[in-house]
Amino acid sequence: AAHCLTQRIPEETPDLEAWVRPSLDALHDPFLMHDMTRAIDRLHQAIESKEHVRIITDYDVDGTTSSLILQAALQLHAPQLKVDYHIPHRFDEGYGFSEVAAKRAAEDGVGLIVTADIGVRNHASVTAAHTRGVDVLICDHHLPAGADVPPEAIVLCPPKDGCAYPNPALAACGVSLKLASALLADHPKWPVIQRSLLKLAAIGTVADMVSLATIENRAIVTHGLLALSEGTHQHGLQALLNATGLIGRPITASDVGWKIGPRINAAGRLDDAMLIIELLRSRDEEQIRRLIERVESLNSARKKLQDGLIEKALHGMDLDNPPPFVLVAGQESEGWHRGVVGIAAGRLRDQLQRPTAVVSIQGDEARGSMRSGPTFNAVAALDNAADLLIQHGGHPQAAGFTLATQHVDTLRQRLIEHAQHQEVVTPTQPYDLVLTPEKLDKALMDDLEQLEPFGQRNPRPVFLLEGVRVQHVSPLGKDGLRFSIPKGRGGIRALWWKSIEHLSSLKDHPVDLLGSLEYNHWQGQTTLQFMVQDARLHP
Repeated sequence: AAHCLTQRIPEETPDLEAWVRPSLDALHDPFLMHDMTRAIDRLHQAIESKEHVRIITDYDVDGTTSSLILQAALQLHAPQLKVDYHIPHRFDEGYGFSEVAAKRAAEDGVGLIVTADIGVRNHASVTAAHTRGVDVLICDHHLPAGADVPPEAIVLCPPKDGCAYPNPALAACGVSLKLASALLADHPKWPVIQRSLLKLAAIGTVADMVSLATIENRAIVTHGLLALSEGTHQHGLQALLNATGLIGRPITASDVGWKIGPRINAAGRLDDAMLIIELLRSRDEEQIRRLIERVESLNSARKKLQDGLIEKALHGMDLDNPPPFVLVAGQESEGWHRGVVGIAAGRLRDQLQRPTAVVSIQGDEARGSMRSGPTFNAVAALDNAADLLIQHGGHPQAAGFTLATQHVDTLRQRLIEHAQHQEVVTPTQPYDLVLTPEKLDKALMDDLEQLEPFGQRNPRPVFLLEGVRVQHVSPLGKDGLRFSIPKGRGGIRALWWKSIEHLSSLKDHPVDLLGSLEYNHWQGQTTLQFMVQDARLHP
């Protein structure tokens, strides 16, 4: 565990203990963020003038949790303030703060728009609002190096030039949390409110895959997960946790990434993210039941769509010699649902070990998502092809774009040319240590848990087990394997997803296994298991 820690902790970290066990003291003063004083002054002006305030956010997990944080903060600070919210519909309005939303706000008599997870790149929309007498306050983090923020707006964005905030890696929900803390710091119930808001901020921070190596992000996620694991919850959040099967045990960042986040995202990907806001705000048991059923149905449909899309994308592809950048495209009528292209791109990136974009074509317009690794900036790659794109934006490792269908092939070639000048592929999967199966025990797992929460820039430790003769190999689901790794007089359970083609090899040969150690919680029992990422025949 000590070796794994030294590989993860940032060099500039002044206090090792504070990084391993981050306290709420690690949350920085929100007024260190540029424009925070202006933001609070503008909100107070809105309250005093009894203005109509509208919150507009992205339709993903970061956006929906930001909306809930901002709604709660404004309503707790000024219950009399007229506050409503809007989340763009992926298929009708598209990504970002649109000019349509700006104009509609002016028509509705809105005096102040507060955006989160969108806005910093939407200069035209901010101008459209400003010219109609509507001010804009932006809480965002999607700013490429050197890019300008909308000059007419009040902008809370840690990466922007001139902002000396100590944690530039905040997600938008983290920026929203800082605005809430600046607004509510003197509230008599602030500790209770903060604990509640940290639940939402933890979910959004993990799901948006920002760095979990900064002390503040670690504090947000650590204390948010603790509140999710131990606290009482509003009815809608309780129902969501019940649906994931996470009640009665510690909730981890992995649980958020694999169980909570996908359910929230499924609404925005396939239907309308507004139903997540309705679910988590509702106190009506019958409405909550209907909404949870809808979320579960959408999540099941999302899984089916993405599996089918990945299968189609791989069909006919030369998997032994893929190009340095892979872009696949298809018609929506053939199952290339644009709501799941981002998930498919991520899965293909992991399988092919190179940046990947997936495009869904509907008539004359194509919409795509790109996923890349740590050595290849997806936003910079798209910036290099901006003349072909109608719009684009996102994170260095996850970006979205829209273009005319006629330009898809040109975009493919442009991205390949860009990738050929970049270091885009890690030829071998990294691991932390070579271990023997005897080392895989509860003592090691307890030490590793001190490095939680795991995520971006703080990955779960990966170990190499050499020359293992596995036992009791059998299929797991439709495409996975389960088996036992011999250990002393017994063994430790191992799972390997999407590996069914290796069934006979595992039975007949000693193998090297690459994977991570985790706890499995099932029917009140907690056991160790080894999650295999890759395997090879032992030399």
